[in-house]
Amino acid sequence: MVEVLGLSSSEMYALILLPLLIFFARVCDVSLGTIRIIFVSKGIKYLAPLVGFFEIIIWLLAISQIMQNLSNGYYYLFYAAGFATGNYVGIIIEEKLSIGNVGIRIITKKKAETLLDALKKAKFGVTAVDADGSKGRVKIIFAVIKRKYIQKVMNIVKQYNPNAFYSIEDIRFVSESLYPYSSHWSQRTHLNFLQFWRKGK
Repeated sequence: MVEVLGLSSSEMYALILLPLLIFFARVCDVSLGTIRIIFVSKGIKYLAPLVGFFEIIIWLLAISQIMQNLSNGYYYLFYAAGFATGNYVGIIIEEKLSIGNVGIRIITKKKAETLLDALKKAKFGVTAVDADGSKGRVKIIFAVIKRKYIQKVMNIVKQYNPNAFYSIEDIRFVSESLYPYSSHWSQRTHLNFLQFWRKGK
């Protein structure tokens, strides 16, 4: 029997390898679960079942090891730690993917012509209307964009009207293609291309 650091191979498996396996399995399945929920909420119905398939297989792998070692609370810690870490990793992955569309509403008391011109120059489609605010007349600017362009729009707003009030809301479907309209189809991410194909059917 091979020993490392005074532990036999079976002890190493029970104390080190198996807990790590449980931990990483939970990280993977919870991360996939988070992404699957996001896909469902965005209406990406072709990828959600595929992600769910791998999610449940990995979960079964992790839970089967826990069920075989119910008397060992040591494994519970790794199971719980993997669950917590998986939530964090899933959110990070979702942020990197930048899936879906958002609606941006900008309210400003300052003259908005310069801001509107800057947004149009950046190829964003905007709609502006006059309205009455609690402290007088305001201009409301609406835009529907892909999530990956949020920071670009916010940079323009902060540059031309840093005191403007704005809100951002998730939008599940849009009836027309989104700005910037000059983006070539080959510049789309794989997921956004699938979403475009789904809406065209």
